[in-house]
Amino acid sequence: MQLKNKVAAITGGSAGIGRGIAEAYLAEGAKVTIMARNTEKAQAMLAELDAGDDLVFIQGDAVNQVDVEGFISQTISHFGSLDILVNNAGGSNDLQPLVDLTDEAFDHTMKWNVYSTFWATRLAVKTMIANEWGRVINISSTEGKHGKPVFTAYTAAKHAINGMTKSIAREVGTAGVTVNSICPGLIITDIVKDNGPATAESMGLTFDEMVTLFAKDSALQRPNTVEEVAAMAVLLASDAGGGITGALLSVDGGTAQY
Repeated sequence: MQLKNKVAAITGGSAGIGRGIAEAYLAEGAKVTIMARNTEKAQAMLAELDAGDDLVFIQGDAVNQVDVEGFISQTISHFGSLDILVNNAGGSNDLQPLVDLTDEAFDHTMKWNVYSTFWATRLAVKTMIANEWGRVINISSTEGKHGKPVFTAYTAAKHAINGMTKSIAREVGTAGVTVNSICPGLIITDIVKDNGPATAESMGLTFDEMVTLFAKDSALQRPNTVEEVAAMAVLLASDAGGGITGALLSVDGGTAQY
């Protein structure tokens, strides 16, 4: 019960990595709020996990500032505090060659990833600083350390998140707040299954060929798992992770070896 009575807020928390972290936090004794767009999927998650009052769903879209800031405010109002923020919402629905990348697609990727992280963190750290304890965990990507063809907007967004992580960590460290990025490699989540075929096609590959190609880029030669990322998120949220801040921690099977 490493997180007993801690309050955690997770954006994009109804599926994939976000859901995996929520489940891990609940198992460690935390009270959790999740923000997600899909009400049906989130309600199904609440029913499946049967965590009672310890798990709360707040509907919202990460590209909308009012939704993101409302999620943080409602978490604090509901549970009386906020100890852990996991900025998991993000991704890209428009992976394509640079010459075809529109301003609108680039802007959407920035809002979904960078702005959502900025909005949530700016508000959450006020409470954490007042409490002299807090954890901010940004779910970045191995693309936050290097790049791939057709990933221009997504790569730029994840590099930006990693830059914010380093800067904010320096700013709030003496207040007892740590800020870190987890940089996962390829994980076959629902969003990857949904968007992967189009991405693969833009690279001239089938989905299975793309998965094999990305896996070969790692030392383990396989995709990572949600559980592996969730384990890192538990460490960073716990007292045991109190000495880690400003770090970009890879859970990518050795893809980016720094």
